[in-house]
Amino acid sequence: MPPRTHPSERQRRLGSELRRLRIRAGLSGDAAARLITAERTRISHIESGRVDVPRNGMYRLLRAYGCPEGTYFEQLLEMAHESGRGWWGGFRDTIGPAARDLAELEARSHVLRTHEPLLIPGMLQTEDYAHAVIEATEADPQRVRRYTEFRLARQRVLTDTPAVSYHAVIHEAALHTRVGGPAITRRQLLRLIEISRLPNVTVQVFPFEAGNYAAHTQSFVIYGAAAPELDTVYLEHPTQSLFLRDGEQLTEYAKMFERLAELALPPVDPEAAPESHDRRDSLSLIQHVMYTL
Repeated sequence: MPPRTHPSERQRRLGSELRRLRIRAGLSGDAAARLITAERTRISHIESGRVDVPRNGMYRLLRAYGCPEGTYFEQLLEMAHESGRGWWGGFRDTIGPAARDLAELEARSHVLRTHEPLLIPGMLQTEDYAHAVIEATEADPQRVRRYTEFRLARQRVLTDTPAVSYHAVIHEAALHTRVGGPAITRRQLLRLIEISRLPNVTVQVFPFEAGNYAAHTQSFVIYGAAAPELDTVYLEHPTQSLFLRDGEQLTEYAKMFERLAELALPPVDPEAAPESHDRRDSLSLIQHVMYTL
């Protein structure tokens, strides 16, 4: 098969990991090609995610690159042989490759950590709220409907078995942003309380009085893989979405999230008795904003 022109994020990530391992092992592209009885150009295509590598060839490369057997080793083998097919393929008519890559990445992740300064995270949005958010930038009603359906479908990872562990730090400004009117915003805030009943979901609010640390960050999501080496940071921009894979960048964003969580109010706990709220927490702040709508 000819090299693919638009590799998925999974395919690009696998290729970048193989390149990193090869360079660390001190092997040239020619030496790697001989390991799988291929031409040098095939190694270039593999490392750019443009072609696949058979399982036995993948195994030989990983062993020759000095990759120790374990979770990381197994995850790379699994990534190499995943088809990339999933429910997101049914949205190919409307949804672009970057968003479909997100859905595939979410399906592979064990932990999701997100910071959102202006809006409720998509993973927690109600249908009406998501529709209103998307409608603000998309004029075609049919596309708005499909985008909304896609966003809601992505939320399955919170209730699937096994469910992903999800932790969101949401700035107080997002609670006050009226999306679609007071009634829709109120139902959305109630949804935050309800979803927090799931044992795998943690929601914290970063209050205004916590200072300006959150102002120095932006919306981001950390996708935690079974092997930490394969964690990914996702940054969404109006014109281009970025997937960060560099170890130092991942470490910085992990530290950033930890600091946001430290400064944020205690998590929403809908089951806690009213008298246990002896200090301000995320639940009381959300309820306060609801009453003002």
